[in-house]
Amino acid sequence: MAPAGAVDTAAFASQARKDLLHFLQSVPGRKNFVIQRALVGPVELLVKFSTLQEYGVERVFILENNNVDSSQKNILFLARADQPKPAQAVAAQIKRLQEKSHVTHEFFVAWTPRRTLLGDKILEESGVLGDVTSSEFELYFQPLDHDLLSLELSESFEDLFLRKDPTCLYTSAKALMAIQKRHGLFPQVLGKGQNAERVTQLLLRMRSELSADEGHHANGIPTTAGIPSSTLENLIIVDRGTDLASPLLTQLTYEGLIDESFQIDHTQAEIDASIVGMAPTQPSQNSTEGTSPQGPLKRKIRLDGSDKLYASLRDANFAIVGQLLNRVARRLQEDYEHRHSNKTTAELREFVNKLPGYQAEQQGLKTHTGLAEDLLKRTRSDNFRGSLEVQQNLSWGGADQGTMHDTIEDLIGRDAPIETVLRLLCLESSLNGGLRLKDFNYFRQAIVQAYGHQHILTLDALEKMQLFTIRSGASPFAAFSSATAGATGVTRSALTMTNYSAVRKPLCLAVDDVDEENPADVAYVYSGIAPLSIRLVQCVLQKPYLTSLSRAGGSTSGAAAATSSASTTSAAEGWRGFDDSLRNIAGPTIDESQTNKDKSVRAKQVLEGRGGRKTSVIFFVGGITFAEVAALRFVAEKERERRDLLICTTQILSGDRMMKVAIGESSVLPN
Repeated sequence: MAPAGAVDTAAFASQARKDLLHFLQSVPGRKNFVIQRALVGPVELLVKFSTLQEYGVERVFILENNNVDSSQKNILFLARADQPKPAQAVAAQIKRLQEKSHVTHEFFVAWTPRRTLLGDKILEESGVLGDVTSSEFELYFQPLDHDLLSLELSESFEDLFLRKDPTCLYTSAKALMAIQKRHGLFPQVLGKGQNAERVTQLLLRMRSELSADEGHHANGIPTTAGIPSSTLENLIIVDRGTDLASPLLTQLTYEGLIDESFQIDHTQAEIDASIVGMAPTQPSQNSTEGTSPQGPLKRKIRLDGSDKLYASLRDANFAIVGQLLNRVARRLQEDYEHRHSNKTTAELREFVNKLPGYQAEQQGLKTHTGLAEDLLKRTRSDNFRGSLEVQQNLSWGGADQGTMHDTIEDLIGRDAPIETVLRLLCLESSLNGGLRLKDFNYFRQAIVQAYGHQHILTLDALEKMQLFTIRSGASPFAAFSSATAGATGVTRSALTMTNYSAVRKPLCLAVDDVDEENPADVAYVYSGIAPLSIRLVQCVLQKPYLTSLSRAGGSTSGAAAATSSASTTSAAEGWRGFDDSLRNIAGPTIDESQTNKDKSVRAKQVLEGRGGRKTSVIFFVGGITFAEVAALRFVAEKERERRDLLICTTQILSGDRMMKVAIGESSVLPN
């Protein structure tokens, strides 16, 4: 895995793998390993089951299944300590084994990402704290690709926007602090949104706490956290709350559509074996679910940059994926036919050596051709086309609401998935500052009647997350357009919801001349709709282009000339030039400089500084979609002569995942 500029993403996985194996090795003999369900995927990213076996693991159990047996004396647990439920489950399993087992067990718990007072208190109240040996497993950023790091906090969006639990913000700050320890301070911290401000405050506090220990070593790594980095350009923090509309749109990149259709978790997706033309996955010996799969047989396929074919397809708009696959098929056919022209022994030997790679490419082509054909069927369905039409009309603004509501009613009448209907209603609410009271009550009643009374709680949860609200007056944002100066480096805005109508034109959220095959703007990921979250990043990194695009009325051809002049503008200017737009986006605006006033330190920084590209770190608090990742990679490609981009996030998000957070609230009622 190649590093993304100055930051070697593989180093995060290497350190986490080393720490995990050290935990296993610290307990001699055979052992059973109990893992919290949410941590199974992250662990699989680090080690294979065969490696666990080499370190004495006999069986792996899922914590939530409550079925750990007494076959081994040593029982190891891996769970999160920042939530009560995992700690309660650990305590319950220990008590059950102590009461029912005839074996005297030894219990070991590795809390991740850190040991907390909450976890210890729960074990103490259960009467098992004295029977447990506790330790920490610092699992923070995990590389999903060479340019993408994720905390894999699958509930971060739910915690922040439904539960109002800020725990993941502390975890985020700790993860970003780990980068600063390795590479030095981010010279500039920029951000937008309430959660971005909180993460920034935590980072600054952690820096001040660490300043007393400057020069010491942390985890064997010399800390440079008191010195501004010579390899990092800045940190840009984007709060998901500033742009709740973009993830509600249907992702139209290849990777995004796969995620919409099958859900990609920890770089893997479970797909019907009949679609990808591969043998179904056999039940794993480390799985203890105890139930046989129902329905079509599934096949787990890995989807990341290690597959060269997938890497060339994933960020493309799905409209051209068929063409790209045809080109690959023709190239492979030509290479294979070329074998007839091999006459010498050396040429034949070379062909034989290339044969395994050729066969792997053929299998990859077969897999992705099957996937693309299945996705094509889905995109041609009436539900998909109707939903996409409403999304485009809402995003462009000015469309007839009556026609769009008729389409939504039609989807409800055809019993479309509730996630599809809710996404459209939430998109309208987010873009327009809520629904009219009449429409709000009508669709609320229609959903309850069509999908069940349990979804009263679903709709209430969406209200709490500010995704499905009532519009207040003809101009819902009129009372929330003022901004005031806050603490140093922070401009506060009274807006709690983004006014998309006010920023649609100045930030060019709708682009009319998109070329999916040769895109000139990030809007290609949604076929003409640019994510506001990515425009915020461009406000810092691509000022000349974005300014020119706005002056050209959203025409990418008119803005092309700005690309060559972008090198004259430094990202150190921060948000300058977009103040009016930022006032209409929810949450405070952050612009903090991290400098060291010590002359000797500054002199050392100048001497150690080096030319070349620096790395800009983009961190999404609350989640990022694969379409947004593709858009950032597009920006990175345009900026490759000036800087590298490293994408970081708390989790991978999608519109359906957002809706399932709310739908999960209805599970307390019977269907």
